[in-house]
Amino acid sequence: MDGVWTWAPAVVGVAAGPLLARASVRLPGGAPPTRRRMAAFSAACAGLGLWAQMLHPGPFGAAGALMGWTLLLLAVLDAEHFWLPLPLTAGLIVAGLLVQAALGMAGLTAGAIAAATGFLALRLLAWAFRRLRGREGLGGGDAWLLAGGGAWVGWLGLPTVLVWAAAGGLAAVGLFALAGRRVGADQHLPFGVGLAAGIWVTWLYGPLSG
Repeated sequence: MDGVWTWAPAVVGVAAGPLLARASVRLPGGAPPTRRRMAAFSAACAGLGLWAQMLHPGPFGAAGALMGWTLLLLAVLDAEHFWLPLPLTAGLIVAGLLVQAALGMAGLTAGAIAAATGFLALRLLAWAFRRLRGREGLGGGDAWLLAGGGAWVGWLGLPTVLVWAAAGGLAAVGLFALAGRRVGADQHLPFGVGLAAGIWVTWLYGPLSG
């Protein structure tokens, strides 16, 4: 049975990859995904499935693989289109709470508190930035994505998610600088990519303080 749980997410991930690749280009006027894109998604989904099972064997790891595939799709959509669709982020919240409920009432409570806290924290930050700078600093989807992450990692994991997300943002700025591209104060960066990575790493390895 352990062998089934170990390999099933990877096998399903290979099959799910082309579907996610198609979903990633489902925009008005979007071209069909290339074979290279579908192959990349399949490899990424298989890798995420194996990674989840290595650290969280069994049904919990299988559920985490589904979460990882959703985060992958969200990260690609945000990187390419600055778009975090509400059905995906809301689904992440619901799935996370269902998994927490299966683990016990304490986990469900922590997940619900974290989802609400994450959403309100980024909404408040976006409001404050808009009042101070007179323009948008965070997209509305970022708050929903952090809420989804909170549902999966609990309120103790939220600070770690934000630390990883901030580190990812700084790394992106550094890569732009190395490539000779100047990043201005008014340039929009896809913060959802960093959030997705932070949620995934925090779910796998736990809070930094832990």
